[in-house]
Amino acid sequence: MTAVTNKPAKIYTAYFSPTGGTKKVALALTSALADTDRFTEIDLSLPVLAQYTFAADDIIVIAVPVFGGRVPAFALQQLTTLHGQNTSAIAIAAYGNRAYEDALLELSDSLTSQSFHVIAAAAILSEHSMLRSVAAGRPDADDLAQLTDFAKKISAKPLTDAPALTNIPGNRPYKDWQPMPVVPKVSDSCIRCGLCSATCPTQAIPSGQPHTTDPQKCILCLRCTVVCPKNARSLPQQAQAMICQKLESIKDIYKNNEFFY
Repeated sequence: MTAVTNKPAKIYTAYFSPTGGTKKVALALTSALADTDRFTEIDLSLPVLAQYTFAADDIIVIAVPVFGGRVPAFALQQLTTLHGQNTSAIAIAAYGNRAYEDALLELSDSLTSQSFHVIAAAAILSEHSMLRSVAAGRPDADDLAQLTDFAKKISAKPLTDAPALTNIPGNRPYKDWQPMPVVPKVSDSCIRCGLCSATCPTQAIPSGQPHTTDPQKCILCLRCTVVCPKNARSLPQQAQAMICQKLESIKDIYKNNEFFY
């Protein structure tokens, strides 16, 4: 494990990870940065969040998934609960083999606007949330080793007075993107246990009616499909077929992670 040589006061990691892949990336990097496993986790997918303020000598890893080349709007909203004081931050965009486009730049811009100092950034491969056979098993052992090496490079940087990153790819204005106008369907296997409702980031699943979904609130993050003990929730068949067709050409491509520091 690599210790941060600049001795930050505290190390944090914050992640929006509805299906778990982004969390895996965030924890791997944060564990490599810390000299112990004692760092603070902030789960940005919780429906209700406290406000956090970080000191100038803290360091935080902030990881989000990529939705259509952008940071999910709801994740950006959740990020407003984090307040820096020229706090060193590492921006991570986790994506499922297609492209991260403007997401990493958008995340960095958002953090900068909230008084974080982005000293490093990375685009890391993770299983695609809508089609798990795409980038299956990512991040894998090689990815985790690369994150450890990335931590070593970050550890050699000053936590204060480091130059601002100018090499993060992306465009301003960011690309226009809208999610598919569908919500997960519910099969007869649903036992109405309420787990999907309790863990839905946007509270799109009513607590008294867990077999329904509010299309005005659902962001298609698919957390409900991975937490359901009966696998009763899934994308509609037509939407699944469209995604399969769209991603077929990149299914077996092994893309490389990208690091900026």
